[in-house]
Amino acid sequence: MVEITLRRATAADAKRLTQIVRKSGAYRGDYASMVDGYVVGGPYVEHHPVYVAVDAGDKVLGFYALILDEAELDLAFVADEAQGRGIGRLLVEHMLGEARAAGLDSIRVVAHPPAEDFYLRTGARRTGAVPPSGHIHWARPELRYDVTPGVTADIAPHATADIA
Repeated sequence: MVEITLRRATAADAKRLTQIVRKSGAYRGDYASMVDGYVVGGPYVEHHPVYVAVDAGDKVLGFYALILDEAELDLAFVADEAQGRGIGRLLVEHMLGEARAAGLDSIRVVAHPPAEDFYLRTGARRTGAVPPSGHIHWARPELRYDVTPGVTADIAPHATADIA
């Protein structure tokens, strides 16, 4: 078992977060234009609730970014080599706890099409689709997580968990 720690990201993590986004296997082929040149900047990380899942050596295995003003999950990535180990589910549970603590009723997700099934498996419901626009030439699923008031998250803001 590998111990995973969730902690608030800092500007110093920005380069590692950018690498996870740009190297994502889910953004190859037709989807490559979405992440080509994409940068997760230090000011972005400092301004928004961005949390990372790290191993004992502080290697970033995944992260999410929540935009509180818009009640939207903006970014959510798990490194390709860390997928299938429950890290994505851990990040979603934590994100829902942060949303609950912020008093949000729901969280909107405009998903990358190949990620839709993951969001559905973790409790989101499909609410529609966002049509193509700009450099995005495909419709994207729109989903929503309902945030249950008064239910506390299983994962604290700075938490550890053992992942098989």
